[in-house]
Amino acid sequence: MDWRNSGLTIAVRDMKLKKRYLYIIAAAAVILLTVKIVAAQNQNTLKDAVMKEISGIASSRINKNVLYVHNDSGDTSRFFAISPSGQLLSTFYFKADAAHKDANVIDCEDIAVGPGPKKAKSYVYLGDIGDNRAERSFITIYRFSEPGVIGMKAASSIPADAIRLKYPDGAHDAETLMVDPIDRLFYIITKREDSVGVYTAPLNASFTDTIMLQKKCKLYFTGFPLMKWVTAGDISADGKQLLVKSYQNVYYWKRQPGEPVWKTLERKPATLPYTPEKQGEAIGFTPDGKAYYTTSEGKNAPIYYYQIPK
Repeated sequence: MDWRNSGLTIAVRDMKLKKRYLYIIAAAAVILLTVKIVAAQNQNTLKDAVMKEISGIASSRINKNVLYVHNDSGDTSRFFAISPSGQLLSTFYFKADAAHKDANVIDCEDIAVGPGPKKAKSYVYLGDIGDNRAERSFITIYRFSEPGVIGMKAASSIPADAIRLKYPDGAHDAETLMVDPIDRLFYIITKREDSVGVYTAPLNASFTDTIMLQKKCKLYFTGFPLMKWVTAGDISADGKQLLVKSYQNVYYWKRQPGEPVWKTLERKPATLPYTPEKQGEAIGFTPDGKAYYTTSEGKNAPIYYYQIPK
């Protein structure tokens, strides 16, 4: 037997196998890249450059396939109506609280839709509740009658009521505003503490006085300090489901009949699917409560849609 020829045969065979494996790896890489490109092309994104620091998202109750979003600190007094695909439909400008410097908003961090002063009417609530340095003497929630007509890229002015609120235990930074349609309460959850605070105020609060918030409880979420900061939340249109998100997780509760929202929040939540975002600070139920949207700060940020597991 010629060992030299045998060794040469084995070497040639090994070389062919290596080439075959390299081809397989290369093909797999191309397929993976193609999948990623297709996914990126099919991903819904915020289409207009003016929406570059989105910090809240909420579904319209009276306009089909319309979402409301807004920028956070540094923007003017406005919010946007968009389609679920991210197309800008309308921009709504409003007059901010005259007590604010330059009569402009300070740091709007969340948006919600729910009932209000008039029965059978829907309202949009914009929470100017951000306070990175925890130094504000009061925070403001702006209330708007929900607009019934959404025109493609139309800009208009919208009347606003400014509801001023104050914490009973000193200033806090917050990015979560929720509206409870059952007990008719605002819910604000603070952002940065190891155990965050849950505060309430009545939906029919006066817009001529500063209202003292009521502290209901504290919530503790596991995780690293920055990643577990609470950045958004929502209550479903029927008041029966709750969402709260941090930078790394989405938490979910089903509310029991007759149970206050803060009591629901004290129970252990389920953790729902979530794709980590660049700076994810927005979450909102669909109108039917069967799914939810998230989005993030950043130019052309993705809009993610998730079904709630049954």
